[in-house]
Order: sequence, then structure tokens, then C-alpha cells
Amino acid sequence: MGDYVRQMPHQGSDDMARPPSAAMRFHIDVPLLLLLMALTVYGLFVLYSASGQSMAAVIRQGRYFLVAYVIMILGAQVSLQRYMRWAPWLYLLGVGTLLAVMFVGVGAKGAQRWLEVGGFRFQPSEIMKLVVPMGVAWFLADRILPPRAGYVLGALILLGLPALLILQQPDLGTALLIAVSGLFVLFMAGIGWRYIFGAVVLAVASAWPAWMFVFKDYQKQRILTMLNPESDKLGAGWNIIQSKTAIGSGGWQGKGWMKGTQSQLDFLPESHTDFIIAVLAEEYGLRGILLLLSIYLLILLRGFWIGLQAQTGFGRMMAGSLTLTFFVYIFVNMGMVAGLLPVVGVPLPLVSAGGTSVVTLMAGFGMLMAISTEKRMVAR
Repeated sequence: MGDYVRQMPHQGSDDMARPPSAAMRFHIDVPLLLLLMALTVYGLFVLYSASGQSMAAVIRQGRYFLVAYVIMILGAQVSLQRYMRWAPWLYLLGVGTLLAVMFVGVGAKGAQRWLEVGGFRFQPSEIMKLVVPMGVAWFLADRILPPRAGYVLGALILLGLPALLILQQPDLGTALLIAVSGLFVLFMAGIGWRYIFGAVVLAVASAWPAWMFVFKDYQKQRILTMLNPESDKLGAGWNIIQSKTAIGSGGWQGKGWMKGTQSQLDFLPESHTDFIIAVLAEEYGLRGILLLLSIYLLILLRGFWIGLQAQTGFGRMMAGSLTLTFFVYIFVNMGMVAGLLPVVGVPLPLVSAGGTSVVTLMAGFGMLMAISTEKRMVAR
């Protein structure tokens, strides 16, 4: 009885009887929601200029955001126990759709990455960005952590299979992102440093064989272009050169909204998608970039806080993986636009135009909200 009394809250019976707030009942993490809304508004503001003042593009992206927010809220209503029960079946379904892409997929621009059902086209690899870490977290959730060598190998197989299937489409960038999302689950599970060191050594050792036997010619060209874009100024290096020019010309204050020369005069390719941050740098300057980075940082910190407060191993691994994967999106996009990484077609999260990536990211944030509010509901 004494132990039970020590665990009782000290606020009094009135606080214990107080009903949960509306946000808690609907499993909404208010700080995270406000940060996402701020990022959404900022992104639409930049998109209007980057798309050549196209209100149609803004409205279309706004519709994507509306659908994404609905999916996020619906995803927040699902309990972690249910996510965990669904994880193996969703993983098998995802691998099945990737296999279907190989045989009946829809191709475009030399890549076969889409499935078309009833006139609706979708990219299964985008869904796997959520399904793979969920499957790995499910596999490790009931194990003794940190995982032993056999379980580490099993987790690597779970994340490696879909990555290899996506690599065949071919889509190296997405395959790496999915593999990394699964590796983050292993990291959050407390994998030993000897495994991490071994993975680094293996990656370095496999670089040359991968260059010779795995990378396709266009992938090699992207890496060579990153190292020396001036070698083909009017061809492969054009994107990076124009992007660097736009970023450098913005200075601290920028040229002003809708006054960027590289974007408004169409020198900058894909200005409303992959290279939208170059438009932001040119028109808003460094202070505009710092504002965006501040919002991103607060979202990342909130995600890590949710992971630290999670009540279960599955919740902690999922929250950490989702947050770190969101960081990788940001890092890779900014790195490739600045010429520090090869161009791999990764959009800037919740800023670049696009539908599938927005919906996938917001579904992940719905899971984060489920983790956050379930902890608080249990605590009450």
C-alpha cells in the first residue's frame, strides 16, 4: 500500500478528476502542430515566388497540405500497440508493391518507380520510408537491447531487402534514405559502437567496388559533377553553378521577394522543387535561411523530446528514427543545392512542391503525435 501511495500524484483530487484537454483527447501535440503550420505557411510563401507567381501551384500545394494534415491527425489517433501489430503486415505489403513495380510498374524518364491503380499513380518507395523503420522497430521491440549480433543481422536484412528492390528501379537516393531510416532504428536500439565502426569500415571498403560494378553512368556523372561542376558548365554542371550563384548573390538581406534574377529569369532549374532553397537564399538572404533553419531545429528538438519521453522501446525507436530521417532530408537537400553532395532529387521537407513526400512526412509526424500524447494520457 505504501508503494501505491508514493506513486499517486500530489495535485489533489480535483486535478485527478480534471478531464483531458481537447488536444490530448485528439492526440494532438500542440507545439509540434504549431511548428509544422509555421513551416507550411513559410513554404507556401516561398513557393509562390519560386513557381513564377503561380497561384495555381500554391493552391495545388495547399491541397496536398490539407490532405497531409488530415492523414497526420488520423494517424495520431492510432495507438502504438496497433502500429506495432500492423508493422509486419505493412512491411510485407510494402515489399509486395515493390516487387509489383518490377513487373507491372509505370516508367518515366528511364525509371520504373510507380504503380497505377484505378487511374491513381503512386510511388511505393515513398511509403517504405515509414514502413521500413516501423518493421525494424517491431522486430527489435521485444528483444533484449542493445540487440545481439543475430538480431542486428535480421534487422539489416529487413532494411536491406526493400533498399535493394528500390535500387533496381533505379532510385539510389531513395534506397539510401530508406536504408538510413532503418539504421537509425538500430542506433536508437543502442547498437554497440563496434558495429557502427565496422559499418563505417565496410562502407569505405565497398566504395571502389560499388563505383565499378553498382553505380550507373549517370550516377557516376553526378558525383564527378559535384567534384567539378565547371567541367561541363552548360550541361551537367549547370544546375549546381546556377544554384551557387543564386545562394551567393542573396547576401544577408536578399534581393527581395520575387526579385531574384536566377529564379525569376529561369536560370535556376527545378526552382520550385529540389532547388527551392536557392530561391529562398537569393530573395531572403542569409536571414531567411536562418529563419527556416530555426523552425527545422525546433521541430527536430521536439521530435527528440518526444522520443526521450516515450513509454515503450518501440515508441522510442520510432520517434528517434522519424526525427533523424527528417534531419537527413534537410541535410541532403541543402548539401546537394550547395554543391557539397551529389544531386539525388531529395526535396526540401514541407517546402518543395510535391504531394507524395508531403503526405509521407506528415504521416510520420502523426506517428510522433501518437507517441507523444499516449505518454501523457498514460501519465494521467
